Amino acid sequence: MTCDPRHIRIDDYDYTLPEERIARYPVPGRDGSKLLVYRQGEVFHRPFTDLPELLPADSLMVFNNTKVIQARLHFRKDTGALIEIFCLEPHLPREYQQNFDSRGQCEWVCLVGNRKKWKQGALERVISRDGGDVTLRAEIVGPLQSGEVVRFTWDNPTLSFAEVLEAVGELPIPPYLNRDTEEQDKETYQTVYSKIEGSVAAPTAGLHFTERVFEALRQRGIVCDEITLHVGAGTFRPVKSEEMAGHEMHSEYIYVTRDSLQRLIDFQGRCTAVGTTSVRTLESLYYIGIKLLHQPDLTEDQLHVDQWEPYDTAALPTTCEALKAIVGWLDRNRLSALHTSTQIIIAPGYTYHVVERMVTNFHMPKSTLLLLVSAFIGNDWRRAYDYALSHGFRFLSYGDSSLLMP
Repeated sequence: MTCDPRHIRIDDYDYTLPEERIARYPVPGRDGSKLLVYRQGEVFHRPFTDLPELLPADSLMVFNNTKVIQARLHFRKDTGALIEIFCLEPHLPREYQQNFDSRGQCEWVCLVGNRKKWKQGALERVISRDGGDVTLRAEIVGPLQSGEVVRFTWDNPTLSFAEVLEAVGELPIPPYLNRDTEEQDKETYQTVYSKIEGSVAAPTAGLHFTERVFEALRQRGIVCDEITLHVGAGTFRPVKSEEMAGHEMHSEYIYVTRDSLQRLIDFQGRCTAVGTTSVRTLESLYYIGIKLLHQPDLTEDQLHVDQWEPYDTAALPTTCEALKAIVGWLDRNRLSALHTSTQIIIAPGYTYHVVERMVTNFHMPKSTLLLLVSAFIGNDWRRAYDYALSHGFRFLSYGDSSLLMP
């Protein structure tokens, strides 16, 4: 580690992104995008469909299989005021699947739009479902640092909360698209391999993948595996502090099976990560393993990776030793998967332990995601972004892609 990222000035990671370069819609055909390639200092571009031939044969590629939920709910008060409730993460039950399976009642940590117009009482909205009406109620239980705890109740106990969201929720597309969610976003803002509901933003590097690309990966002997990180709204939160020490990273839920951990070990703890969310999950595993090497009897909650933990951790075992420590912990506790959370920030000064290659889109100026890219390819991020801007690349969630190979 070469420096303490707490003293990084976010203004040093700025660039000019013209408004017209932000892709407001995807290109027709998911894999019809362009691919910038950064390979040991060399920068060039190819069609995205060439990705498989650019990767080492018989290697491992890891995807985030999270699915975006219809997290925006709108209620209208008797006064006519429109209140938006944006579900961020489950509060009661805390576990995602249990919460989605809840019947009649559950609680979420939410952002509330037009909060000053909703001072007290419950909001109600009638949903038409299977030929009958269901009344959905929302009331604020109390404040949290990250938002408000909102209790949802509905008067049809045969409906799960997942079905309620499906009936009444709206898919939350990024605010910088400056448009309302459209019907087509329900398909185009999900990866074709999305499975596990819980994100409020898509892992957008995966939006380019199609069955044609997966078939080409298989032909190269590339093994595709999946982990889960549920992307929080904090992914869009701008860095407002002058130095990174003043920025608090959002905490995100991760889920990794024992089989996936063993597969990583089989590939010597090295892989290609698709998207920054996969990167954050995979790199967090290393620090979870270090904890367990020192304290083998930690609980799941104690395995949470704090924001600055990588920069305050002295002991550096090999990646495989760290991963084997997690597998051993799962076996001792008779668990088939790791459920925990991470707040990790990856910034210049960070040493990568698991990720050898990265597929990622182009990120906002002065963002933590740009810091993550800079930690991977150094100050060459400027050369790569200058190339993308001068060669007509489209930026952000619905934009083009890059393959980074330091």
